[in-house]
Amino acid sequence: MTDLAQRVQDELIQAIEKDQLVLPTLPEVALRVREAAEDPDVSIPLLVKEISNDAALSARLIKVVNSPLLRSRQEITDLSMAVNRMGITYTANLATGLAMSQMFQATSDVIDRKMREVWTRSTEVAGISHVLCRHYTKLKPDQATLAGLVHQIGVLPILAYAEDNSQLLRDSISLNLVIERIHPVLGDRILQAWDFPEPLRHVPSEHLDFKRNSPSVDYADVVQVAVLQSLAGTQHPFTQMDWSAIPAFAKLGLDPAGEQEDEDLSAEMEAAMQLLA
Repeated sequence: MTDLAQRVQDELIQAIEKDQLVLPTLPEVALRVREAAEDPDVSIPLLVKEISNDAALSARLIKVVNSPLLRSRQEITDLSMAVNRMGITYTANLATGLAMSQMFQATSDVIDRKMREVWTRSTEVAGISHVLCRHYTKLKPDQATLAGLVHQIGVLPILAYAEDNSQLLRDSISLNLVIERIHPVLGDRILQAWDFPEPLRHVPSEHLDFKRNSPSVDYADVVQVAVLQSLAGTQHPFTQMDWSAIPAFAKLGLDPAGEQEDEDLSAEMEAAMQLLA
């Protein structure tokens, strides 16, 4: 590890321990939608009203509900129909995840490129997570999608720090080292601060524990397998591991050594990845 990376890592860890690190906040529309969805008396028209304040988010939700992932016999043409089709909880989770794209913007070109890279990876993993969850588990696909979208959320405060630290901004090797070491613990802190559901709160750290073997399949397993499948065929260090020894594959009932047996499933994953981008 470089001296700069070690120094920055120490500073960030100290800030975390003293609760002095400024964590990102969810976009306002996501907060309003979540608050509305958590009200036991919420109605679909009220939720539609909150979402419709953001035209881009409304359009993306209609696009998702008409996609191969959720398509029904009848084409969905407006937001009210979309929310009726998906239900309140599913809509709230998806709206929260899609609204987060607003957070991945920066003032410098270097950080902006890095943020776009992280968001692209997150949408790919989210899409694969959705499909894996639906076909191989009894977990909720909307939660799996959200888990995939936030699995690298801990990168955001590191990039915000780098924007104010020109030395780190110029040293991509040190920046990547800091991200690799720190983003999982930061991710857990952020999801706790956002009051995310307990099953999702530790996905940023747990999806990187390739020896973890929880009693039953969970969202960290789904995201872990999705991350690895998204890297198949690349030179990433994770592809050099023995995937057959990773418990998450067995819990999903997948053989990592076998070819993807279902072309339709591969096409569905590809569609999901493109849809969320």
